Amino acid sequence: MTVLVLVVLVLVLLLLRQNLFVILGCVTAFAYVMFAGESLDGIILDAWSALNKEILLSIPLYILAGNVMARGGIANRLIRFMRALTVSIPGGLAIAAVLSCAVFAAVTGSGTVTLVAVGAVMYPALLEAGYSKQFSLGALCAAGTLGVIIPPSIPLILYGVMTHSNIADLFMAGIGPGLLLTAAMVVYAMWSCWDAERRTGSAREILVSLADGLWALLMPVIILGGIYSGIFTPTESAAVAVVYALLVEMFIYKELDLGDLAEVTVQTSRLLGALFPVLMLAFSLNMFLTYQQVPEQMVSWLSERISNPGMMLIGTNLFLLLIGCLMDIGSAILVLAPMLVPLVAEQGISPLHFGIMMVVNLEIGYLTPPLGLNLIVAMGVFNEDFWTICRAVLPFVIIMLVCLMLIAFIPGISLLFVG
Repeated sequence: MTVLVLVVLVLVLLLLRQNLFVILGCVTAFAYVMFAGESLDGIILDAWSALNKEILLSIPLYILAGNVMARGGIANRLIRFMRALTVSIPGGLAIAAVLSCAVFAAVTGSGTVTLVAVGAVMYPALLEAGYSKQFSLGALCAAGTLGVIIPPSIPLILYGVMTHSNIADLFMAGIGPGLLLTAAMVVYAMWSCWDAERRTGSAREILVSLADGLWALLMPVIILGGIYSGIFTPTESAAVAVVYALLVEMFIYKELDLGDLAEVTVQTSRLLGALFPVLMLAFSLNMFLTYQQVPEQMVSWLSERISNPGMMLIGTNLFLLLIGCLMDIGSAILVLAPMLVPLVAEQGISPLHFGIMMVVNLEIGYLTPPLGLNLIVAMGVFNEDFWTICRAVLPFVIIMLVCLMLIAFIPGISLLFVG
């Protein structure tokens, strides 16, 4: 009866269109009081205990670094270099758009920031060069999701924190799938835009744009190289990213002043104000479920019904694709990762491999209605209606689904660069 009341409570809150913080708060409070007979003080104590983790400092720092670089001139310099590099290739400008998103994603770690920063420049350029509106919208929206999987990735940090996985290993595990998705989009862009106008490039043009954008291109090399070589931890790398971004934008490119920095800081604080309360409640609920041995009971129940890893992979992929349509990636990881990892581990699936697979699943959710975040952001950036954008991204969603199946059933793609 108590479980039925809880289900009804959640359904009522969903019908009232309450946000995740309200829903999680009510569910957590109900669970503590009705299932465990504890006071609400336990929520605060458990949340404080769970949030007392050094790695969580990396989330606001990476967000701040990404916002600094999006406001400054790094995006434009990366785009100029990619255009010079691909100008003579069939579909060169489309390929430049995909590569610009991939590299900028590796700099900022954010899919939506990548879409806004690169899309605002590349969309008019693609249309002016004769590329179709549908292809241009689809390519930029899809390539903008690469920030979710290419390290440094905030969703991978959240997954690592919630499942006690090594963040550095998760970053390295994201490289192979990130390259696969990027390559698949590049090949599709070349095939579908083979007859697009192109011109002969020059080595001088490439070298000039490389020199202009070198400081931006060095960013992912410094961050990933520093983490994997042991020079600094993932948390320290976030601080390095902020300092590096500020030095480059304020003193080398000189395209960010103190007024811009203040605005960027306020913008970052607003994002964190929405994220961390949800994170706190998710941690508290996760600790409650652990106390009550819910994951262990789920593992026991499912292990009696699922006989092999293949069935587990198919089932979890279908489930996560559905969840990606209904929840944002951060919320889905916070709520589901701690419960799903014990289930897949029971079938011998590596938590690192599953983490990448989970993030790619939810990455596709950025492009699927009704709550696809990149679809919604693209409406404002490109001034197009929702369903026009949905139709535009469909070929890229199919490409990403094929890549997802390869990633799910070939663990080596994720584990190739993990030491």
